[in-house]
Amino acid sequence: MLGTLLSLLSAIAFAFNSVTARRGMLTGNPTQAMAISVPLGVLCFALVGLAMGNLGRIADLAPATIAWLCAHGIIHFIVGRYGNYRASQLAGNNLTAPVMQLNLVVTLVLAVVVLGESCTVLQAIGGALILAGSIITQRQAARPKGGAAVATSGATRAPTFTPRVLGGYLFALLAAGAYGVSPIIARHALAGTTSGLGIIGGLIAYCSATTLIALALLAPTFRRNVQAMRAHDAKWFAWSGLSVAAAQGFFFAAIAVAPIMLVSPLVQMSMVFLLLMSRWMNREHEVMGPLVMLGVGISIVGALAVSIDTGVILGALRVPEGLAQVLGIVL
Repeated sequence: MLGTLLSLLSAIAFAFNSVTARRGMLTGNPTQAMAISVPLGVLCFALVGLAMGNLGRIADLAPATIAWLCAHGIIHFIVGRYGNYRASQLAGNNLTAPVMQLNLVVTLVLAVVVLGESCTVLQAIGGALILAGSIITQRQAARPKGGAAVATSGATRAPTFTPRVLGGYLFALLAAGAYGVSPIIARHALAGTTSGLGIIGGLIAYCSATTLIALALLAPTFRRNVQAMRAHDAKWFAWSGLSVAAAQGFFFAAIAVAPIMLVSPLVQMSMVFLLLMSRWMNREHEVMGPLVMLGVGISIVGALAVSIDTGVILGALRVPEGLAQVLGIVL
């Protein structure tokens, strides 16, 4: 129950992170966003760890665990986050988020192969539905008329945002790969610990990513880019950094007490909150349309098929015994 609650809180915070980062990305860029959001994560996790009295427990972690957490930070907060921000900048959240949801498929495969967690036929079908949902959503991009129009003085003009679909999808796939691998690393490092040590794990991961950004600031081009950031963009990137730090905090706490096969799919429910928040905050800068809604809906069904215990689903739906036996086969 605690793992489920923490996972859903993480999903809500991830959705808010996406829409606020998107607002900043309208005139800013991914490098500027990372220069703000990643160091903020260190501050947030340090404050939470201090409030919980867990900072001294870093000594409880083995050197190998710390090394794995540092690797998680580089893969997730540098590679994955850059791909996420760049995909959002090029094609918007509504088109690229279902593609990035493919990270769940990567996680599922690695959870079975690396962590030895079980996967049923129904869960495999759920993974296929996630893939199908992302493909359906992509078809909306072939019809730009699905984008939102902007009303000005009673007249309607063309959408203010035209997605660069190919580039957006490529960076979304990069993010999906990084986001798919990183939970396995985190679960491997934190398995059997407590939620308090999960917060410390997140702090270590953020510190490793922040160190890399600090080193990058030594490069004149990177430094000039960050210094050119507008105050308006910095505000949105700060909100993004705070919300994603909260999301990661809930996530690390969840994987410390629950299996990755439960936590990771539930976090994908951020898609629901993302659509609602996008319509509220970023309607003029996102591609909207029936195929987007359909693709997201199918992806969510797939995520639920993966995240909820197969026996519970089959029992609730009263699936015929023969079919239930097939869907319950452990692969």
